[in-house]
Amino acid sequence: MRDPVAKNGSAVGAPNVPAQALSRTAGRPWTAPADIDSEHSPTSLRTVLSSILEFLAPLVHCETLALVLRDSKDNILRLYAVEPRHLRQYASVSLDPADDELIETVLNQQQLVIAPDVDTSQRFPRMISRMKTLGVRSLCIVPLSTPSGRSGALCFGSMVPREYSESEVRMLQSVGAGLCPLIECAKLQDEARDRETRVLRERDALAILLEINNFIISHRTLKELIVAISSTLRRWFQHDFAGLWVITEQNKLSCVGLDFPNGRGLIESFAPELDEAKIEELNMLRPSVRSGKELDEITDSLARPLKREGIANLLTIPLRTPHRVVGFLAVGSMQADCFREEDLPLFTQIGSQIALATENALVFHELSQAHDQLRSEKLYLESELNAEYNFSDIVGKSAAIKSVLEQVAVVAKSDATVLLLGETGTGKELIARAIHNLSERKPHTFVRLNCAAIPSGLVESELFGHEKGAFTGALSQKIGRFELAHRGTLLLDEVGDIPLELQVKLLRALQEREFERLGSTRTIKVDVRVVAATHRDLSELIRSGQFREDLFYRLNVFPIRIPPLRERPEDIPLLVQHFVALFSRRMRKNIRSIPSDTLAKMTHMHWPGNIRELENVIERAVILTQGETLQVLLPEEERPVAAPPVVSSPTASTLEDVERNALLEALRRARGRISGPEGAAALLGLKRTTFHSKMRRLNLQRSDLWRE
Repeated sequence: MRDPVAKNGSAVGAPNVPAQALSRTAGRPWTAPADIDSEHSPTSLRTVLSSILEFLAPLVHCETLALVLRDSKDNILRLYAVEPRHLRQYASVSLDPADDELIETVLNQQQLVIAPDVDTSQRFPRMISRMKTLGVRSLCIVPLSTPSGRSGALCFGSMVPREYSESEVRMLQSVGAGLCPLIECAKLQDEARDRETRVLRERDALAILLEINNFIISHRTLKELIVAISSTLRRWFQHDFAGLWVITEQNKLSCVGLDFPNGRGLIESFAPELDEAKIEELNMLRPSVRSGKELDEITDSLARPLKREGIANLLTIPLRTPHRVVGFLAVGSMQADCFREEDLPLFTQIGSQIALATENALVFHELSQAHDQLRSEKLYLESELNAEYNFSDIVGKSAAIKSVLEQVAVVAKSDATVLLLGETGTGKELIARAIHNLSERKPHTFVRLNCAAIPSGLVESELFGHEKGAFTGALSQKIGRFELAHRGTLLLDEVGDIPLELQVKLLRALQEREFERLGSTRTIKVDVRVVAATHRDLSELIRSGQFREDLFYRLNVFPIRIPPLRERPEDIPLLVQHFVALFSRRMRKNIRSIPSDTLAKMTHMHWPGNIRELENVIERAVILTQGETLQVLLPEEERPVAAPPVVSSPTASTLEDVERNALLEALRRARGRISGPEGAAALLGLKRTTFHSKMRRLNLQRSDLWRE
């Protein structure tokens, strides 16, 4: 902002150096010079004015001298030099001839202005008021004119009221005329110096930006990128740290890169949660340089680590892309004057490059995660397709199974956690799949985990995954089942067998929908619908201290009891027909009928293994069947009948005698018949050929049965 100056007096004050008038110095790409007229220059206006003032002081009693030049480019008056220097207070004044009689008189009309006593002068009230504040009591303003135009004025002042004689005025006019060529030369030098400075600035900026651009191309990770950029900037700026923070998917600021060799780790730990107000505040962030008390304006959570690390100068640049603000770049120093406002344009361009690199890195990370998840899902689904399922659809029309399906239809539309209770082999996994298929999560993955089939030490890794090197044997990163089931359904089969020490982490994952992989501190948020299944009595496990009560309440939101097969006997004929058709197609057999007496027997059996046992029996029957009629060997028929206790004779003192007596007793009970379901071989649980072999070895004949 330009400082106002009295238009009825001379423009007195410090020079307002243009932004382009900068020069390169050691340690910084560019800095503002002390004055626009270098003291080492033989044409230094300060040296000339000092000499003129020293020469005129005894002749015209002149205590102060100032040179004001007109800047046609900016249409303002600039104070190029003043003697003595302590009077320099103001930088420039706007030119407005219609409003300023002094400028119109001196510059445009080239008239001499003399004010013998500022207290009694009636002209130029604004200028007179300004002179009084500076202690000047009398004033003589000589217009200057060079070949390039009416350039400015030379102001002579005295600290006491006095009249200027005609000879003194002519002398002052002569001094002004003689100074004009020198002024013209100085202005040309200034312009040349400005152009050189602009070229140097542009060259340095392009060199820095080109080097940073090369880093962006050659460094894939943001951590490596920020270290490389910081090392480049350190050749120009003596900063102590440079850090890059990005906004994560969880609306959290995360430090992805930090170069702070002497830091204590306090700034890196700055990772606050962002609510809507803070995100909006970050979107409105502008490039800024803050020092001292200005650092207190920063959010307290960041100000504390900055102060504790001793940061006295901070430059922050928002990383803004065409779509959003992805984070911010912070560069700090323990020196209060490391960064200045004129450094912001360069860092703004650097921020634009880093913003694009950051957005590309985040997109690449998301695509990489999505690719890894799709690859894991593909492998998982391929393994699922190769696995043998009990059956492909729910079979049954009994009231018990209809009641279960009604409960499934009710709960499927919600995201509530379901607990499936039932004996082994009742089809709990099939019910879980039905819940998934009837829900809005059907397009996504259904993931299952049998907690009882995995060693207790690996359950956590299977559930939540692990990072490379998290434990011995962790040679690569692994995505857990929770992460695989994102936006889908996770079946925790045999949940009662989860180790007690892991149940706390499972409870947190169910409640907060977030977890950390083994060996990682990064929190992963997931959207998973959990279906738990068990054949064990969880209440009994709670009483015995093997299962957490709070986890049970979290799982037992919507319990569904699946009835055993003995409670739904009317479904057994349907299941038998279903399995016969399924295995017949698989084994390429043409089985057309099932004996009714066989179905009747199977309907009234207990089936302790439930549907799984029935499936195995039918599969074995299809294998053994040779014709079109199913031949079923029921469990009671295929179990060997225990041989009756053999009463050894008093003379049976050897193993051979014991075997001989057992064979004879079996033949006696079977009435001499060896083969068949009720033959001697079946009574002893032996094959017919084995029974004959033993008879030959013992030299035993059937006739021996009747002799004894």
